[in-house]
Amino acid sequence: MTLQELSQLACSLSAESAPDWLLGCFQRRSITFYTGACDTTTRVYWLQARGLSADFRVQPSESHSDFAWSQKDQIGNFEGGIGRTAWSGHTMKWFGWTSFQLHDKWCEPGVLKRVGDCVIEFAPSGAYVEDWRLQPSRPGPVVALRMVREWDVKVRAATHSGGGLIVCGDHAALVRGRTRNLHGLGRLSDVARDAPHDSELRRDLFAFEASYAIREGSSDYKILLSTNPSLIGKTLPVLDGFSYDVKTQLVTQRVRQGGTTLERLFSIDTLEPEVSFSSATSVNAEAEEWLHRESDTLLAFASTPSDSR
Repeated sequence: MTLQELSQLACSLSAESAPDWLLGCFQRRSITFYTGACDTTTRVYWLQARGLSADFRVQPSESHSDFAWSQKDQIGNFEGGIGRTAWSGHTMKWFGWTSFQLHDKWCEPGVLKRVGDCVIEFAPSGAYVEDWRLQPSRPGPVVALRMVREWDVKVRAATHSGGGLIVCGDHAALVRGRTRNLHGLGRLSDVARDAPHDSELRRDLFAFEASYAIREGSSDYKILLSTNPSLIGKTLPVLDGFSYDVKTQLVTQRVRQGGTTLERLFSIDTLEPEVSFSSATSVNAEAEEWLHRESDTLLAFASTPSDSR
């Protein structure tokens, strides 16, 4: 079964599902803290389905080129993971994360408001505000699956536990969690630095994948960011290999990776065959008339993001 065929299966939505205007991939333009400090440099992407969210944050100092696996500590500050969400009309709560980092760095919900392609997220405490921009995408499926486990078919051994898959049109995210629970040990970079000779711990620390991929022109999704830099530029296997068990309502995917056949078991969050990721939002007639009336000056230097690639 292909991804498109999978997306056409019936899927019921919970009352706490994200609204249509939050579906898609957003890139952060800035975060401003209560001190006045503002970060416009860190690369941050957020993919949102109905009840599942993926997040990737890469600091400028973290090199993803010419990377040697003996230098794993270089990506110690990379943030990548997938978690569940609950929407209450104005506020989004994130919980149940499977994340590369070992501690809960972002513990507040977000008060969200969207105008055009811009989503503004306020921390209820007033600690920060973030400016997010919807990324262009052709109309396409929104599919979100929560990973139960992944195993090597030949040896029947678990390779990953937890995580998930999100596809939002031309954007996709795959998170494969650790089989060993290391949450709460501290900052990943500190744990890795303080255990230079503990090969088992260091192996388990980096036995994790969080990859963000984008489709440009071709049908394949090419990995743009990953906790495994050797995967960058390679194809993210999200287009086929799926099967659905009507009894259990679980999805299985078989993929080949590095000469190994892997089988992934998922539960379903979102299956929608086609969503239009428009950069426009609705307003009342008075606001529409005002913009039309004043467009000669208000829109003189404005640009409109493309809704399609």
